[in-house]
Amino acid sequence: MATMFNTQPARRAVRPFDAVLSQLFNDTLPGYTTGAGFLPAADVLETATGFELLLTLPGVPKDALTIDVQEGTLTVSGERKAPVTEGENAVKVRRTESSYGTFARKFRLPETVNANAIEAHMTDGVLRLVLPFDTDKTTKRQIEVR
Repeated sequence: MATMFNTQPARRAVRPFDAVLSQLFNDTLPGYTTGAGFLPAADVLETATGFELLLTLPGVPKDALTIDVQEGTLTVSGERKAPVTEGENAVKVRRTESSYGTFARKFRLPETVNANAIEAHMTDGVLRLVLPFDTDKTTKRQIEVR
């Protein structure tokens, strides 16, 4: 499978180390983004029992997230709202370095992931998705020659 890739232009220049990491993740969960506003960072880890997908979502409440699995694609979407600049609770923004807006990250799931057993947990602004292996598809067995 291909590496996790971004369909939007890179926000910084690609460094040689990034190329090495991209090659390292070449056989894991490829991902791509849609939307223009906020782009959460994603880390993909592999454990003995499956994959873990960590999305950094500071300031995004869990009720603002939607997580769907359809036809082998995992989609995490939501919105990170900007500070209110008009109305009764308005603030005056002096400087902002954060990104706001809607986002959608999509990841193609390997056939070895059990899509029916995916779990999601949100702690301290990090969404952790546990993607367990399907033991029927990952069991190693030896075939006897007759």
